Amino acid sequence: MTVEQRAMPWWRRRAGPRREGSPWTGLWAVTFKELADHLASVRMRVLEGLILLTALGTVVAAIQTIRSVSEAAQEDPFLFLRIFTLTQSIGELDYSFVLFLSFLVPLAGIGLGFDAVNGEHNRRTLSRILSQPIYRDALLAGKFLAGLLTLAISLLALWLLVTGLSIFRLGVIPGGEEVARGLLFFIATVAYGGIWLAVAMFFSVQFRAPATSALAALGVWLFFVLFWPIIPGVVAQVLRPAEDPLSAVAQDQLRLALSRLSPNTLYSEVLLSLLNPELRALGPVLVTPLEALSMVRNAPLPLSQSLLLSWPQFTGMIAALLLLFAGAYVLFQRQEIRA
Repeated sequence: MTVEQRAMPWWRRRAGPRREGSPWTGLWAVTFKELADHLASVRMRVLEGLILLTALGTVVAAIQTIRSVSEAAQEDPFLFLRIFTLTQSIGELDYSFVLFLSFLVPLAGIGLGFDAVNGEHNRRTLSRILSQPIYRDALLAGKFLAGLLTLAISLLALWLLVTGLSIFRLGVIPGGEEVARGLLFFIATVAYGGIWLAVAMFFSVQFRAPATSALAALGVWLFFVLFWPIIPGVVAQVLRPAEDPLSAVAQDQLRLALSRLSPNTLYSEVLLSLLNPELRALGPVLVTPLEALSMVRNAPLPLSQSLLLSWPQFTGMIAALLLLFAGAYVLFQRQEIRA
């Protein structure tokens, strides 16, 4: 031990030598290199095909539905937003744009991140990258930013394609508030995809085999899609039995609070409030007679009020994204990379 090391406090000696320079040196080099790899990869071609099919399916379904209710549609001030939410049966499948996105976005996020770190391990390129003046911080953050940018580019292309086809085929010209709501819907969808990208990167740090990390991330997604909608109701019935009207309301509030632990619930509530301006509340609401009289039927909320309604869910998605990335970051910092 050198004289300088002996003079250090014990916690500094355990932490090892101090790093020199910014930990974010090389961040954008990693980001642009990974972005170029994503855009040129086969998985991007698959994603482009899904985007094209989704846009065509959305507009075809919207045309059929809007033509079937043409008189009522002419009076709808938010007809452009209905294109995203209208449900149309195609064969035996109930199809809507937001329903398809709720399946497409998690799969795209997992597909972009499941081999982000363990792929470098298997190709034996991780130690060579880190032998360059690039810290692990910049490497992991660069890979995450590249995946998020790829997802954002794909979703922006999809959003513009649906908008353009709607204008061309239906003659629906969106107003300023509809465009603003659509852009907020796009940002919320990118954040939702970022959550599943962070989940996939967490497992790519944890497991060395890409197949294992992909299966683990898909298992988490299937758990929240298939089983989590059932669990909050069962837990609420056990913890808060509905013996009278007030306890029934308390039970429903507990069920709703538990269901909001799922990113799927947060995302669906954000979409409901942004794409349906008539929606005035999320979850159970107790209304006094005077409040009920003040509610005007078919009176849409302004954008600021809809955004205020969905703000807790929106920030909840951002918080989940940051927590998952922080978990992957801590795990990656403590990992042995020379093996």
